[in-house]
Amino acid sequence: MDDKIKFSLLRNELVDNQSIWNRQEKRVWFITLLTGTCMLYSTRTTMPLLVPAVATEAKWSKTDSGTVLSSFFWGYTLTQVVGGYFSDRFGGQRVILFAAIGWSLLTFLMPNIIWEAPYFKSYAIPFIVTVRIINGAFQGVHFPSMISLTSQNLCSTERTSFFGLLTSGSAMGTLLTGILGSFVLDYFGWSYVFRVIGFMGIAWALILRYYAMAGERNRIINVSRLCVNNKSSIDNVPWLRYFSRLSFWACVLTHACEMNCFFVLLSWLPTYFHDGFPHAKGWVVNMIPWLSLPPSTFFAKYLTGRLLARDWSTSTVRKIIQSCCFAAQNLALFTMSRTSDFYTALICMTIIIGGTGFHNNAVTVNPQDLAPSHSGSVFGLMNTVGAVPGFLGVYLAGHILEVTQSWPMVFSAAAGINLIGWFIFIVFGSAEAIV
Repeated sequence: MDDKIKFSLLRNELVDNQSIWNRQEKRVWFITLLTGTCMLYSTRTTMPLLVPAVATEAKWSKTDSGTVLSSFFWGYTLTQVVGGYFSDRFGGQRVILFAAIGWSLLTFLMPNIIWEAPYFKSYAIPFIVTVRIINGAFQGVHFPSMISLTSQNLCSTERTSFFGLLTSGSAMGTLLTGILGSFVLDYFGWSYVFRVIGFMGIAWALILRYYAMAGERNRIINVSRLCVNNKSSIDNVPWLRYFSRLSFWACVLTHACEMNCFFVLLSWLPTYFHDGFPHAKGWVVNMIPWLSLPPSTFFAKYLTGRLLARDWSTSTVRKIIQSCCFAAQNLALFTMSRTSDFYTALICMTIIIGGTGFHNNAVTVNPQDLAPSHSGSVFGLMNTVGAVPGFLGVYLAGHILEVTQSWPMVFSAAAGINLIGWFIFIVFGSAEAIV
């Protein structure tokens, strides 16, 4: 053991300057976490996909549908900071595994929950809402845990690109639900969509436990990592220092503004096309917009690398990439609010979803710039605030549609909130480390 410890010390003088994962471990964890993010979003988007069918069978109003959809984000906000804290302290892989078992099982059992809800009579919707809140709470820890895990095992020059690419799993998961879910829905019914996607989530959790995590037991103990982790687990996160900096709040609030647009469309996109273009094929509208996210994420990563290679400051690069996101999304939202053509709407929705790929390489990775030693906890807080529009915005969109039947009003509100976030980040945003 002494020889191994000496070898480990030679291998890593500083965690920030050299990765703890070797090349094989990076490959294994990248594929595992990318697949996990895919499954996370696949289970998350099953309810938005199936709401038109479930609402028709269960006789839900638009407000009921909006409440069920938005309730996921009530739970999602509760566990962001907690998930980041426990991941920084005990390891993100353990938190991810525990949560994955929870959200996979709840997805698998959701048909039974919906079928049993009428027995509660006037409490049917609150019963489903409660389960959705728990589901959201399980999923809320995934991204804070993942950013904590990558920050602890990758050097500072690799973290941003590695995590940015992992976020493209969200598009893959939504595509999986759009393609496979639409097929299963058309031929077997909505309940089988929950069963199939939930089962796949359970299968991924088993792979995480018995393949990716099993490899850690054979890894040479890294003393420098133990020292760093021990120090970070003892020291408290200096929240007051973060709270006192405008760059921190610019990151948090800009993320919330963009997430409002993303979550509203994520939750209501199937309903928008179902109501406005009833003859459109479900797999088309649930697949094509999400095809733009992976290439836009890779392009934004490439553009970021090129600008940094030319000695542009990280702060300037983050602002340029985030500006590309907001400019594309607002132009598309403005067009969508004034069109009744299916193909124009489909192209606009594709541009909006693609813009999120630029956000994933700007504000989403900004916590690693601002708080390299506490990225999991800071990202958790940022995602907590970012999830608030998830339940407020999604519920408000449902209420607007119930009262006014106006999709342009929903799109205009999203564009206005984007403008606010754009202004805040351009003026106050930064990539300079706070601690």
